[in-house]
Formats: sequence, C-alpha cells, structure tokens
Amino acid sequence: MPIDAVVFDIGRVLIDWQPEAFYDRCLGEDRRRRLFAEVDLHGMNEGVDGGDPLSDAVEALAARHPDWAAEIRMWRDSWLDMASPAFPDTVAVLKAVKARGVPVFALTNFGEATYDIARAAYPFFDLFDRAYVSARLRAMKPHPRIYEILETDSGIAPERLIFTDDKPENIAAAAARGWQTHLFEGAGGWAARLVAEGVLAPGAVAHG
Repeated sequence: MPIDAVVFDIGRVLIDWQPEAFYDRCLGEDRRRRLFAEVDLHGMNEGVDGGDPLSDAVEALAARHPDWAAEIRMWRDSWLDMASPAFPDTVAVLKAVKARGVPVFALTNFGEATYDIARAAYPFFDLFDRAYVSARLRAMKPHPRIYEILETDSGIAPERLIFTDDKPENIAAAAARGWQTHLFEGAGGWAARLVAEGVLAPGAVAHG
C-alpha cells in the first residue's frame, strides 16, 4: 500500500527524554529516587501533556510539597535539559523523507509551552507539515481520539499512513485503526522500514 504521509513521535525518537537522568546529574541518584517516590512528577507532566499550563502545574505541585519545591521547579526552569539532545540519525531520516516530497507529521504527547520551547531549540521541528500536539488537541496517545483527529484533519486514509513511536501501546492503538506502524528501536531500523515501503531510496540516509 503506498504511503501518503510519515508520522513521527518526538520524545525518545527525535529528541531524548530522560527526566530521571537529569535529576541524577543534579541531585545524585539516591536523592532523585526519594524525590520521584514522594512527588508525582510524571503525573504532573501527564497533566501538562493533556493541556494543563506548565507553570501553573509546577507551582501547584510545589505548593503541595514545599520540601521539594526547588526541585519541582527545575522541571519547568530546566525543562530543555531533560529534553535533549536531539538524535541526529533520526533527524536525518526526517530530512530525507521531507526531501522526497512526502508529507511528515508529528503525533506527540507534549505540553503547549514545552512544545514551543523545543521548537525554538530544534529547527527541525519546522520541517513538519503538520504537528498534532496533545495539549493543543486535548487528546493523548494511546486514546483513539488523537489518531482520529489526525486522520480527519489530514484527509489521509489510515492504511496510507506509517507511524513510528517508541511505546508499544501507542503503536498498537494506531495499528488498531489500520495504520501501518513501526516500533522505534533506532534510526537504522526506521530508515530500513521506510526503504522497504518505498518511501526512501536505498542509501538515502547515511548514519554515523
């Protein structure tokens, strides 16, 4: 089946996302473990991805955990340090697809403010023909609604979309709608899949 658009997840596909590693560097592993055991930072971030304003969410959590307030505020004030670096090999795949004239979309669980921060830091975000961002849409992977929004907005039949994501549950949700899918485990495998589907020519992406 011909592919009419290639859909990329962002976190852990195009840019790294390892908050625990960031806090390990800042606090040490033992203190970081205490922080994450006592404070639901990932739950807060899920709310941000769902549409909660970043600063409001951070300040509300800091107010509930005053002993950890400074560390909680690091999630906002040093957010880009958690969402780095970019993965150049996957960015090269994105650029190669774009160069072939095939539309490229982002489908990502991301906060509104944090997406703007990332876009300012990473120029390749501007290569996306369309970006489907959970906070803007008030819908998150793996809920079917966000996939439906992309289908309806793009006008592309599910079977003519190919999507990569590092989370099996997000891939499964897309596959259940008839999308072609690829579980992301590295840029090389993703590039090879796109070659196999006829989206890229062999040798179109050179990895370092």
